[in-house]
Amino acid sequence: MSDKTLAAPFAAAARPAPRPKLRRLPVRRAWPAWQVGAVQGLILLALIGGWEAGARTGLINAFFWSQPSAIAATLVTFIVSGSAAIDTVSTFQATLLGFAIGTTAGSLLGLSFWWSRNYAAVLQPYIICFESIPKLALAPLVILVFGMGLASKVAIATALTLVVSTLTAYAGVKAVDPDGERLFYSLGASRLQTFRKYVVPACLPWIISILRVNIGLALTGSVVGEFIASEHGLGRTIFYAGQTYDIALVWCAVLVLSCLSVVMYLAISVLERWLRRGVLH
Repeated sequence: MSDKTLAAPFAAAARPAPRPKLRRLPVRRAWPAWQVGAVQGLILLALIGGWEAGARTGLINAFFWSQPSAIAATLVTFIVSGSAAIDTVSTFQATLLGFAIGTTAGSLLGLSFWWSRNYAAVLQPYIICFESIPKLALAPLVILVFGMGLASKVAIATALTLVVSTLTAYAGVKAVDPDGERLFYSLGASRLQTFRKYVVPACLPWIISILRVNIGLALTGSVVGEFIASEHGLGRTIFYAGQTYDIALVWCAVLVLSCLSVVMYLAISVLERWLRRGVLH
């Protein structure tokens, strides 16, 4: 047997194994904005067309679900008569005031816990207890105390946003780095200066992060207040139309309320980005 024959198995074992073929990742191309908008518009038109066709052919009960043509006619009347503007302004005022008062007061209360651990320990159980209470169940009591005007709706919206802002600001206070506080004290800063120049800026990202949640809670509170008792507002219109089985008017008020919520959410998003640029940069 030759030397080449004896060395053949060892040469085969020493030969490197062939590399596996690497598969390329699939290319996922993002659609341009106009294409996404076109598909969304087509889906909306298909839903509206199917709804109208189903109502006209009897597949959908038009009494309980109404139909797009009737909703469009009612919407024109709702807008031309001025009721849409009055109700929208009423809901917007209550939402904005409840959002501003609840967010500001709750943030200040949460920041105040930095000054004393004993003060925070005493108040924290009450705040948690108030958070666990369903605020909407207290709405009738709030209506009795504040009446049927704007104040009652603002009070409910404030109650929904106050505790969330307080707990969020307090979480930011507890996350403040104590080494930074010691550094400020070592440089001769007073407690008030440390609070203003270190604690508050450190907690601002926490407060900013709750703005989008609070605007939704404030809108919910104002609409619920209008459901129970109110002279004006989109919630009152929805409740009244539901009681009179005017389903087209219900859809009109819901549509206007949805547009209002989208506009307010976008405005808060712009405010949040502006605040983040000012705080974090």
